[in-house]
Amino acid sequence: MARKPTEPPRQLLLLKLLPNLISILALCAGLTAIRYAIAGNYALAVLLIGTAAALDGLDGRLARMLKSESEIGAELDSLCDFVNFGVTPALVLYLWGLRAETSLGWIAVLVYAVCCMLRLARFNVGSRAVGEAAEKTTFIGVPSPAGAILALVPMYLTFSVDQAIQLPPAVVALWMVGIGVLMISRVRTPSLKRMTIAADYARYALVGSVMVVAALLTYPWVTLLVLSLAYLAAILGLFLRGLRPTAKP
Repeated sequence: MARKPTEPPRQLLLLKLLPNLISILALCAGLTAIRYAIAGNYALAVLLIGTAAALDGLDGRLARMLKSESEIGAELDSLCDFVNFGVTPALVLYLWGLRAETSLGWIAVLVYAVCCMLRLARFNVGSRAVGEAAEKTTFIGVPSPAGAILALVPMYLTFSVDQAIQLPPAVVALWMVGIGVLMISRVRTPSLKRMTIAADYARYALVGSVMVVAALLTYPWVTLLVLSLAYLAAILGLFLRGLRPTAKP
């Protein structure tokens, strides 16, 4: 409905634009990662993807804190996620280790990107559905930011040993496809947003977080590799727990 000429323009606090600005900054980080991957600076490309993932975890929380959630913001976040965690990691991996197997590598890129798109579409539909609470306590399938971090594991492994290990392109391609399948699977994965801890252990959690940050700054590739393997182990633990028969009363 058009605004009447006599009505004053609706005012909006600039602070409420901050979540959307962070989403746009995350998109810029993801696109810039592609630029540096083309230039051969793969370490910086991975760092920019991690920056995009960190910003992605921040924009939604800021929107809820500032009470500036909107449909446009949700769509913007989803579109940025597809570029940052569907397109960018796939292209970075292709430029890094799949160009020797052009056809096979490109198939892996397409499969991974499509799986990420389907994962985001399923999440968007589920978040709008009434009574859909499955992704409040745990995620169904690997979320797209976590999928991007996991997809880059071959790069962490190679960088952590100073290029001493060169994975065959076929292995990298299969790894990408496997992570894509995990994203669209029905396997439950941990949700850090809903993870709780006893109040008495809060100080230990803070110290542990500081240790993780310090390790990331000092030994980034080894730390990313260990964190990725720990996340996969947590997924396996949830999967095995789901296979246990429930005790009858």
